[in-house]
Amino acid sequence: MPVISCQRHLFDIPDDVAYLNCAYMSPLLQRVTEAGRQAVARKARPWEISSSDFFTETAEARRLFAALIGAGEEDIAIVPSVSYGIAVACANLPLGRGQKVLLLDEEFPSVILPWRERAREVGAEAVLLPRPSDDDWTRVILEAIDQRTAVAALPNLHWTDGAFVDLPRVAARLRELGGALVVDGTQSLGAMSFCVSDVQPDFLVCATYKWLLGPYSLGFLYVAPRHQSGRPIEHNWIIRAGSEDFTALANYRDELKLQPGARRFDVGETSNFALMPMAIEGLRQVLAWGVESIGQTSGALVEQLVAGAAELGLDAVPAARRAPHYVGLRFPGGVPAELPGRLAAERVYVSVRGRGALRVTPHVYNSPADVDRLIGAIRSTRLPSRRAVARLTRRIQIRQSTTGVGAP
Repeated sequence: MPVISCQRHLFDIPDDVAYLNCAYMSPLLQRVTEAGRQAVARKARPWEISSSDFFTETAEARRLFAALIGAGEEDIAIVPSVSYGIAVACANLPLGRGQKVLLLDEEFPSVILPWRERAREVGAEAVLLPRPSDDDWTRVILEAIDQRTAVAALPNLHWTDGAFVDLPRVAARLRELGGALVVDGTQSLGAMSFCVSDVQPDFLVCATYKWLLGPYSLGFLYVAPRHQSGRPIEHNWIIRAGSEDFTALANYRDELKLQPGARRFDVGETSNFALMPMAIEGLRQVLAWGVESIGQTSGALVEQLVAGAAELGLDAVPAARRAPHYVGLRFPGGVPAELPGRLAAERVYVSVRGRGALRVTPHVYNSPADVDRLIGAIRSTRLPSRRAVARLTRRIQIRQSTTGVGAP
């Protein structure tokens, strides 16, 4: 797939800003911002919002997201956040006393916390798999899967540094032993190809405000057909069968019947008239560019960055074990405390995540010049040499071995 030329002109990014931080949140396309403005203005004239409008835009959003992951529209629920989608999975996957839920250490809390609570409630074990020294998360996960594994809740890549997880291999092993797979695709969908038929997850959730170029407080949940008769975590009017007929909404004396497919898991007030048009425009542009082209465009900038950073003595997860659009630069002795402030002062924006990674995540609005600015700003910061770090580490080890206490 072709690399996309710099698309900065489609975004509201000043010339003096190098925004290399899509994994934090994406800037909005100008057309997405305009869709939001028009949507907010529409609410000022509610007599122009018809009952059918509660369903048409959500149907289009489901269709677009389904196309992104190779699913059907009926497989998609609309949720407000990753934590909401994970809560749905927690409520619908069996987990019993003595069983295990596999999680990655240092992963995003919205995945970890719900499963830890669920495991505590039933007497199961929430296992935080330790970061591998060779960055091979796939190996660590496969080694941990056994007969006690009920669920693995995993990303496609680690959010701190882009270390990749081979989900098809992991999913196949889980199926062999009867375990379920829950995926947080927030840091991969929109920049890495993903097909539900290849992975066959039980649940997959993704927020829209990063690589889908959409608004905050909105997301999508894929629910495998085998779970679509499950129970929602809330009961609201719009997930009831027949909710399209506003004249019959108060007819709740009959046995409760829910919408077919994944719609029964929709959050209340799904028809968000301000956010839904923005999400639709973002998805349309992602699909128009093509996910593979977006990934290759970002990947070319990451390769430039990794090569330049290596000259400064920095390293990263090896390319063979890293998602192409994503990188966490590792500094000898950790990220210098003054570096984030220095970068922001120079209008260069990245993130520090996890235990010492400078996370850099470019998109199609970036150019090689943005990467050069970041490398130049890092170069101007006084970094300890690897030899100096090794000497300090050795001194600490000697002090600990002789006195039993750490260095100050």
